[in-house]
Amino acid sequence: MSARRLLGLAALATAGVVAFTGCGSAQAERPQAATKPVALTAAGARVTPSPEVQAPTSRLKLGSKGKAVTWLQKRLAQLGYRPGRADGRYGGSTLTAVWAFQKVNGIHPSSIVGKRTWTALEHPKAPKVLIKDGAPTRVEVNLTKQVMVYYVDGQVKLITHISSGSGVPYCQQATWQGKSQRFCGSARTPTGDYKTTWRATGWHKSYLGQLYNPIFFNGGIALHGALSVPLYPASHGCVRMPMNVAQALPAMLGKGVPVHVRGAYHRI
Repeated sequence: MSARRLLGLAALATAGVVAFTGCGSAQAERPQAATKPVALTAAGARVTPSPEVQAPTSRLKLGSKGKAVTWLQKRLAQLGYRPGRADGRYGGSTLTAVWAFQKVNGIHPSSIVGKRTWTALEHPKAPKVLIKDGAPTRVEVNLTKQVMVYYVDGQVKLITHISSGSGVPYCQQATWQGKSQRFCGSARTPTGDYKTTWRATGWHKSYLGQLYNPIFFNGGIALHGALSVPLYPASHGCVRMPMNVAQALPAMLGKGVPVHVRGAYHRI
């Protein structure tokens, strides 16, 4: 199957399908150009908006096309999100970036970009800092918001939507190391302070499924790409990310970088 076809499937799966494929799940799009990190105040809690920023007013939804979508993509990238290429097409990568932005700015995440989202794009908030005295370069995983933030030298480098452990206990039969074995667990992403360790390039097969470009930080728990990254925790314990983010992250995130996991997701 072609890479373009896989990306199309990823965009559809991202919109809400849960795929229990281990801590994850497929193939990614071309990495987008690097963007300048967002400057933070000393408190690390706000983004200084540009007075020249004036957002469009068009109501957008998944599948929309045009100049307003291009503006949206460029603005999200400027703020540290990863909406994919600024091609004027509102697809799966732009959708997950919109979700992340909406969650950080206190807007209920949806595919609709309307007045509240446009206004927030003019005057954006920075994500909540979880570790105020943390290392300047670190990863913060907010389980409550289902958002991951990567700081480099004290500045926001990347913000992404995630899907962490579902918290639903599981038992699964799988063939591992040539034997049929039964694996059980809590499907929980533990909170705590860790560091990035080993990684794999491309698809990595675990006993619970396949992980794309996994970067491990707590035993067998990793940051990794998945075809399905819904708006609720759905993994066996790993931190799922959109495919385009997982493709770009390994070149940005080194070994031994602190990873702080905080919060808890409360199902409605």
